[in-house]
Amino acid sequence: MANQPNPAGPNALLRLVEKPDRGRCLVATRLIKPGEVVLVDTPLLLYPSSLASLPLFCSRCFRCLPGQPFPCPTCHVARFCSRRCLSLSHPRLLCHALPSLISGNATWPDDLLFLLSAYSLPGSSLLRLLSLHSNSRFPDESIQILHSQLSSFIPPNMVPLNFSQETTSSLISKEKTNSFSLITPMNTKFDGRGVAGSRAFGLYPWASMINHDCLPNVCRFDYVDELNQENNTDFTFRAFHQIKEGTEICISYVGVTRPYRDRQRSLMKNYGFKCECDRCKIEVKWKESQRKLEDEEEEEEETGEENEEQVVEGEGEELDSDDEDFPHAYFIRYMCDCGGNLAPLPPSDGLVSEMMECNCCGDVGMDTSYHSDPNNKF
Repeated sequence: MANQPNPAGPNALLRLVEKPDRGRCLVATRLIKPGEVVLVDTPLLLYPSSLASLPLFCSRCFRCLPGQPFPCPTCHVARFCSRRCLSLSHPRLLCHALPSLISGNATWPDDLLFLLSAYSLPGSSLLRLLSLHSNSRFPDESIQILHSQLSSFIPPNMVPLNFSQETTSSLISKEKTNSFSLITPMNTKFDGRGVAGSRAFGLYPWASMINHDCLPNVCRFDYVDELNQENNTDFTFRAFHQIKEGTEICISYVGVTRPYRDRQRSLMKNYGFKCECDRCKIEVKWKESQRKLEDEEEEEEETGEENEEQVVEGEGEELDSDDEDFPHAYFIRYMCDCGGNLAPLPPSDGLVSEMMECNCCGDVGMDTSYHSDPNNKF
């Protein structure tokens, strides 16, 4: 893992601004070099991804559990990786509810793990969580059922302040819009296929203000299983490439390799907006060109006429990879074979690194395009 000297939260590289069409967002205050750390953020709240994850990961720091973990002396369900994590424990309402959640044959929604953890926060932290932006809205009937289930796990002497169906609805809305996944290690121990999944979810107050772009300019790294890092659940965001002063910092909320329609469908369903980034505008034009070409081909088939020149022209418009806006060069340079994102290591002595690190599998290798990129010359 590379050294990360930047403090948690926004630093001199970023400032928070309000834009009419984007809401709250973070923009660069100066030219940012490739690989430069733009943000380190500490979670406001962490919670298990599911009951099935509890035997595999520490309930405090969410590192992989050792061979002989330390059980929680209260609930006897949660496990901890060290005496330090055991002493810090886990959310009190979740601790109280876990024995009931795992007993019997009932299947409980994973949302309860979040709500029990959120309602365990100190009052000031809970208010900060509720101040996060959200787009999602849920049917009153669904929230009523969820709140009723939640209430059944909280005894009268442990009912938190601000406990209400309205607050529960607001919390769920904040979680659906702002939560981040802490991925599992990419090996067959956890899923049999070596594909990353979620060990836990977290709410990160500053990271939640980073907006979406289908070709993002920063990449998130997490080093949850780093043994020599106390704040192992902090998120580190590094620049893919040079970012000009005043440019908004963006991540992708969905996999960047997903096709246009899939991205738009996912963004609308999960975040409530239609993306109109530069990439999406380009791909819409491709779709329009493709539809026009298909209509022309259908018309030719119906009339029995052939017009090879017209067909070739249409295909060239669709597939011309020499177009300077063609985004596939992004995938070639910043995508790892595993499906993760590649970003340069942080600059050393002001010089941009020639090495690229994957934020998913962790592989580090030489950037073959380094010497041909003028943005790497400082």
